[in-house]
Amino acid sequence: MWSLDEAQARGVRPHAYRERETAVTSEAIDIRPPARSLSLPLRRTIRPLLRDPVNMLAGTAQRARGKVVRLNLGPFRPYLVSHPDHVQQVLRGDWENHPREGAFWKPVERLAGRSILTEGPDWESSRRILQPLFTSRYVASLTQDMAETIDEELTAWEAHARAGRWIDVCEELGRLVSRTVIRVLFGDKISVADAERLAPAYGIAATSFTSRLLMPFAPEWVPMPGDRAFKRAAEVIDDVVLPLVRQARRDPGDGNDIISALARARRDEDDPSAERRIRDDLVSIYGSSSETTAVALTWLWPLLHDHPEVAARLYDEVETVVGHGPVDPSCLPRLTYMKSVFQEMLRLYPPGWMIPRMARRAGLLGDVPIEPGATLLISPYVTHRLEEFWERPNEFDPERFAVDQRERRHRYAYFPFGGGPHLCLGQHLFYVEAPLIVAGILARFRPRVRAPRPLTPFPGASMRPKETVEVRLDPVAGGAGA
Repeated sequence: MWSLDEAQARGVRPHAYRERETAVTSEAIDIRPPARSLSLPLRRTIRPLLRDPVNMLAGTAQRARGKVVRLNLGPFRPYLVSHPDHVQQVLRGDWENHPREGAFWKPVERLAGRSILTEGPDWESSRRILQPLFTSRYVASLTQDMAETIDEELTAWEAHARAGRWIDVCEELGRLVSRTVIRVLFGDKISVADAERLAPAYGIAATSFTSRLLMPFAPEWVPMPGDRAFKRAAEVIDDVVLPLVRQARRDPGDGNDIISALARARRDEDDPSAERRIRDDLVSIYGSSSETTAVALTWLWPLLHDHPEVAARLYDEVETVVGHGPVDPSCLPRLTYMKSVFQEMLRLYPPGWMIPRMARRAGLLGDVPIEPGATLLISPYVTHRLEEFWERPNEFDPERFAVDQRERRHRYAYFPFGGGPHLCLGQHLFYVEAPLIVAGILARFRPRVRAPRPLTPFPGASMRPKETVEVRLDPVAGGAGA
């Protein structure tokens, strides 16, 4: 009768260990029989969690073959939930008993307030207002403005190409995506200077609370690395956004930008909190549609470098569909291979890598009793790597998502945008914004990765590479950047 650690140490084969799961001793389990969760002791969690938390969780779930695992982090003992059946139960089947509350959500609330990212009446109100603004039809109405902004920004990249300059692609993509999203969110209501302040401030805020994610049991009054940087960044965000909200409330206008739509939807709300609700929703949308897109596309270039056959096919598709001019939104439906590449990229590197939940009431997860107040850690990064549901799970293979080869799989074996009632509203925006950006880049340039090496996922609000990804933009013959 072994714990997960002991089974691995003894070299027990995964299938052999699975047969012994029902015989795990009570010493290895936090809840006495009939609980069937596995337990990872403190000595085996703290060091790898601090060194490489994302892959530590993925490796733990793989060794447990998707079984619920309780992590011993001293005063904090969350459950790692990875099996698609269990994920579906938490995010959809019994979602009301598993709200977005608890220690992991404190940093998010400090940044986004009570908004579409929270629970209860505030979430319901925001969802009701925002959902019509993020349908595929509404997003399509914004596509031309997005395409024009992207083309303008990529024209500025030509200076990098002419100089043969190596660029931090995450930083440059962040700037490009931010300007595109700001045009959608604020229209012409924001100055260039304020737009330039917003992107870096949000980037700092989204990465500065990592220490609190890794040590969620630390009280808020205890100073942690990144706290001061977070506070300064949040002040900049408020300094930019709140004046725009106040102006929009005074005169919402009839534009199709998001801030106008929010102001019109809340025009009858006279209480002082209405201003804050609009601010919180704008910050939430900005993050989910700019930070996540820029971070996701940062992983693309190392993947293409490591898989030249995929890169060549993608280049051919862009050349055939787009040519060398600006990207016309009408091209998007024909970029079918690009969509498969994005889907596989999001399988391996989903920006929203962690979806924590809290159990409101006692219940069963599978056959594992869960006590009230327990934290459940759900991660697309983890579930997307389970061998039981993905053949060669660590390999990059866009053919998994080809229309003629798409396999039938569990609905919650793949959930890069979450699931259930809290499914990310920004997914339609991503599948318009991302292909416009990548097709625009490849119509002009061939990005070459500098000193490619294995990348380590960094667990911020979005999962970005810990290492800097630098690329050089080689102009395409006959393209606009040549």
